[in-house]
Amino acid sequence: MKGLENNTYLILYIISNVIALLMLLAAWTQRRILRVMFFMVFAWASWTNWNEAIIAPQFYLDYAGLTFSNWYRDFIQGWFSWHITLAVGFIATCQALIAVSMLLRGWIFKTAAIGAIIFLLAIAPLGVGSAFPCTIILAIAMWSSMRQKEIDYLWISGSKKNLAV
Repeated sequence: MKGLENNTYLILYIISNVIALLMLLAAWTQRRILRVMFFMVFAWASWTNWNEAIIAPQFYLDYAGLTFSNWYRDFIQGWFSWHITLAVGFIATCQALIAVSMLLRGWIFKTAAIGAIIFLLAIAPLGVGSAFPCTIILAIAMWSSMRQKEIDYLWISGSKKNLAV
């Protein structure tokens, strides 16, 4: 894969995929912890993307050389290159909304989870730039987290609901 010859990319690639596998494990064993982890991932991504989009937007053009998709490469070098702050700012705002929604429940959580899955699958063709297959693994973990029958606020456990009078 393009980019793995860069030691920094390789280390971040390995770390990202290990975290994704841990999150996939949490999807089956610790869904509440998984939601906290997704909150942290999307909150961090939102902050990082807003920060980079304002301070050094040209950084995002490097992704063109990492993608294995000609369409993505053409998009990054075309329209995206003229509207980086707008595009990344929109993405970062959506990431912030997803992060907050990981703390909520019901249709808000499920809508954000669907948005997160679409986003994670959409960035997969960025290759090393998205730590592929990390985003596919995370999309599976997100799908798993939203398939439970009853989704409540993160801070309310099932045992506390049974004690309510």
